[in-house]
Amino acid sequence: MTSFGFVSTFPPTLCGLATFTSALSGELVTDGDDVRLIRVVESPQPRAGADVVGELVAGDPKTSRRAAQLLNDGDVVILQHEYGAYGGPDGDEILPLLAGLTVPSVVVLHTVLSAPTVNQRAVLEAVASLADAVVTMTPTARDRLAAGYSVDMSKVSVIPHGAPPMRSGPMPVFRTGRPTVLTWGLIGPGKGIEWGIEAMASLADIYPAPHYVIAGQTHPKVLLRQGEAYRTLLADRVKALGLSSAVSFDARYRDADALAELVNSADIVLLPYDSTDQVTSGVLIEAIAALKPVVATRFPHAIELLSGGAGLLVPQKDPAAIADALRTMLTRRDLLAGMSRAAGATAPEVLWPAVAERYRALAARLIEARIAA
Repeated sequence: MTSFGFVSTFPPTLCGLATFTSALSGELVTDGDDVRLIRVVESPQPRAGADVVGELVAGDPKTSRRAAQLLNDGDVVILQHEYGAYGGPDGDEILPLLAGLTVPSVVVLHTVLSAPTVNQRAVLEAVASLADAVVTMTPTARDRLAAGYSVDMSKVSVIPHGAPPMRSGPMPVFRTGRPTVLTWGLIGPGKGIEWGIEAMASLADIYPAPHYVIAGQTHPKVLLRQGEAYRTLLADRVKALGLSSAVSFDARYRDADALAELVNSADIVLLPYDSTDQVTSGVLIEAIAALKPVVATRFPHAIELLSGGAGLLVPQKDPAAIADALRTMLTRRDLLAGMSRAAGATAPEVLWPAVAERYRALAARLIEARIAA
């Protein structure tokens, strides 16, 4: 029996860390194990689920001390790190909690910047120093850590972001009807969706004409600070380009089964992200796991995952290049089939059962080492 502690945002919070932790904890914990989860929040919230034993509230040091005490009653802690998740400058409020742990800790890095500020570098180096093990999700992130930060690289492991096993559902409609291009995830500036919309304006001559579905709610932090300004900008662009019949928005919240059905119904997944710094994309992993051909901008995780032929890479902020890539795929069914096969070669190693087993093995090594010491 192992008692796993987790520090992260957690549902009903909508963000990548919350989704990741919910999936990993659900897969990692088997009969006889237990979970004690410290939910990261900006202000006190109603208790969310039996596994949530406490909160880490931004700006409240008492919750940090209490969280460490609760976690120290377990065997090992897995902490999700993202600068914006924690309070203080560049999330430095996480440091006292890490320093207060007496059980082994694993820090999972969701972001490793290639050009951090002085304080961002200092915070990440301090986090890595306090942790017993550090996980990056891609070789690129590991290499950035080695090249740009003072970190004990013997602590670092690469474990990919997980994805749920492909569920049965409706097959793509491309062979018999209108092809569907899908972008999904929490929406906000930087997602590059405007470039995808502009690309659709160049594909009106294809028959049957493709349908671009933009699915997802506005990111909660974007909604708090900017409201629906970005979504309104996108809708205005659709209208200005006369694409109302070619582009649709779906802002419904979808549980895992409903999301799987949506992804299964798509022919191509489009990830037109603006960032050249993104080393991890859960959406990209889920697209590969669902065996979907992908068009993505050249962010690091896409460069790694699509190198085996599961999709096409395009420059950032380049609607013409996106349109060319989509046209190539939409007019080459043999190419789409080959990309699906290439995704199938990668998919097994990124499914949650395989990913969770690697975390379980890492946790067991840390617990054994602590006992031996």
